[in-house]
Amino acid sequence: MTENPFPYALANKRYRTWDYHLKEKFGGKVFKVSLDGGFSCPNIDGTCGRGGCTYCAYSFRRQTPESLLTQFEQGKAMLHKKWPEARQYIPYLQANTNTYAPLPELQAKYELLLEQPGVVGFAVATRADALPDEVCDYLEEINRRTYLIVELGLQTAFDETARRINRGHDWETFLEGYRKLTSRGIPVCIHLINGLPGETPEMMEETVRRVAALRPHCVKLHLLHILKGTKMAEEFAACPEDFSMMELPDYVRTVCNQLELLPPETVIQRVTGDGMKDQLIAPLWSLKKFVVMNEIDKELARRDTWQGKRWQP
Repeated sequence: MTENPFPYALANKRYRTWDYHLKEKFGGKVFKVSLDGGFSCPNIDGTCGRGGCTYCAYSFRRQTPESLLTQFEQGKAMLHKKWPEARQYIPYLQANTNTYAPLPELQAKYELLLEQPGVVGFAVATRADALPDEVCDYLEEINRRTYLIVELGLQTAFDETARRINRGHDWETFLEGYRKLTSRGIPVCIHLINGLPGETPEMMEETVRRVAALRPHCVKLHLLHILKGTKMAEEFAACPEDFSMMELPDYVRTVCNQLELLPPETVIQRVTGDGMKDQLIAPLWSLKKFVVMNEIDKELARRDTWQGKRWQP
């Protein structure tokens, strides 16, 4: 194995990891604490669609600011079991669409989390079609106070795939939302899914090529999980031949190709997902998260390649 030529990494990583980025920025370990803010989604309630994306195992439970704070404390306690010395946190509103509520409700929940001891940043997952101007202005104000990341789910740049999975918006709508945020100086993380029905590895790489041209702050690369209780699970059971489920070697090759296309300064928050054993139908190999990550590291080293090697501004 050749010496790692990628300068923005820890250990053997040949891409700019989230852990490396946070340690570089904050000087030590930072916890990202995942939370359910109790928000719905415009693709669930009928605003732009019903039922949500076909892969989404959504749930909707009302959360008060107080119950959100209880989640935060419980999440911290779990993480402290592994890293007892860490005392810096980023609350991460993950479930559903976390800008999809009246501004006063957003402010009540956001501000309670932002004022907690040790909080050094804030992360909000949302959709590009749920960013009214008053919410973007509020996010801009938060970004002046702390380290903010807004995560936009894109999943694919191909509109035909987006229609097939009932995404509820197209590529142009995504670009509009992305620009509303970046024009205000707000860092964006773009979430992508590899292995969506009907997509080839070449299409997955093309999605990343288009995303790379935007030079996002962060990217998440995720494998499609078919989960119990979803519309996609019903489709998979009825016609499994309509799904070309990625095997581990295919996924590893695709991710390595995608990393080569991304700018070296883009932070890679994920290269795979955390499979939920009690809910996952396929692909079962994805349950071995660290095996997947290790295979990606080995393939990058085998090729003697790294993030950004094929990046073209």
